[in-house]
Amino acid sequence: MIPVAFDYTKVNTVDEAVAALVSGGEDAKIIAGGQSLMPVLRLRMAAPEVVIDISDVAEMQGVSDAGDAIVIGAGTTHHAVMNDPLVKTHAPLIAMTTETVADPQIRHRGTFGGALAHADPAGDLPAAAVALDAVMTVAGPDGRRDIPAKDFFVDYFTTSLEPEDILVSIRIPKLGEGWAYHYEKFNRTAQGWAIVGVAAAVKRQNGSIEAARIGLTNMGPGPVRATSVEAALAGAAASDDAIAAAAENATDGTRATSDLHAKADYREHLAKVLTKRAVAKAAGV
Repeated sequence: MIPVAFDYTKVNTVDEAVAALVSGGEDAKIIAGGQSLMPVLRLRMAAPEVVIDISDVAEMQGVSDAGDAIVIGAGTTHHAVMNDPLVKTHAPLIAMTTETVADPQIRHRGTFGGALAHADPAGDLPAAAVALDAVMTVAGPDGRRDIPAKDFFVDYFTTSLEPEDILVSIRIPKLGEGWAYHYEKFNRTAQGWAIVGVAAAVKRQNGSIEAARIGLTNMGPGPVRATSVEAALAGAAASDDAIAAAAENATDGTRATSDLHAKADYREHLAKVLTKRAVAKAAGV
């Protein structure tokens, strides 16, 4: 289908983007890579009066070292993120997760911040962001503010961004030495959305698991932090049996739904199986 006619404006700074959003109000949409927006425009599921192109905003591009964290510009493509040396060194879980996003064409055009702001419950990156305690820097008419990832995702395709806000960057804390990572995803096709996904970060010490961070994909209206699994793993032996026992808690606090791809009880089963696999691989078991 052909989208409804709209005005187009291209901006060069974050301030210009915010001003354009204020001017356009609720009838304005941001476009960066366009991999989420263009399909809904063509299906006429969205009909904005103005589309604001932020692809040339330099501040929102690239990855930088901020001492105790790395900062990823929201407009950085998936391809750039997964191949960036800082990401591979200090946030390998982000690199691993990004490698599973869709296909090469989309990874070359789609953006890291766009995927997070889209907030698809089947999207891979929100779970990793929540597991790593990422912080979103947002710009709006009243200035900038930081939103922890756990508070950023509100509901299906809904974040805490206001209509006149723009996601500028994402801060990923460095966990330091001793951590290992894995993202385990079950999907029907190689490029398909996750039926369920598990982002795991595990710290081992002397044959035991000292700490773990687990984020679940598509087990509710947004990413879920599997805190019950994390608590069960803390101090547990780095063994197959101990990890399997902890993974039985993976459905605590989740709200799995049934759809064309899977029933809720099947997703619950997958959450336990994939959590065990992800933690075991991260722990080297």
